[in-house]
Amino acid sequence: MGGRVTRVFRNFNVENRARREISKEKPTPAPRHRTARMDAMADSPEIKEEVFRKDDQFLNLLKDVYVESRDPPVRVKDGGGEHLPSKHEEKRLTKLGHLEALDVKKVPKGKISLVEALTLLNNHKLQPQIWTAEKIAAEYSLELKEVNSLLEFFIPFNVLEFPKDTKKAITSQNQKKLT
Repeated sequence: MGGRVTRVFRNFNVENRARREISKEKPTPAPRHRTARMDAMADSPEIKEEVFRKDDQFLNLLKDVYVESRDPPVRVKDGGGEHLPSKHEEKRLTKLGHLEALDVKKVPKGKISLVEALTLLNNHKLQPQIWTAEKIAAEYSLELKEVNSLLEFFIPFNVLEFPKDTKKAITSQNQKKLT
């Protein structure tokens, strides 16, 4: 309903309004800036001749000009070395084996990459007699206290497979026999 009403008012007396608008006198344009007028005059032969004419007096004065410049001495700001690193970190190559394409190549000493962390946790889980905390600390350049914390609080995932013949849930290690 609203569309019909607006269309009626929009189309009301359209031809008369259009004729009235067309018959109005056009407004006079604003005066042009003088640079715009110079562009139009740039094609005239008098201006081209003035531009390309050589003035011998100015050329002689220009040949007599000699410019000598010297740069002021450069002063080096002494910032006290606040932008320089205070300690140069030593980097070590990672020990990744077949997973080296997945991780970074160099790691600062005292730190390990994610893939290395998972590798050493898995090695310790599978062979705790060989991969002791002392050996891991020496191998990866870590502190013994940090390695002990890592082995205590981070445990790699266990993969458990359900037997296909039964659909029962996993039972605990201490099973009670029903009699």
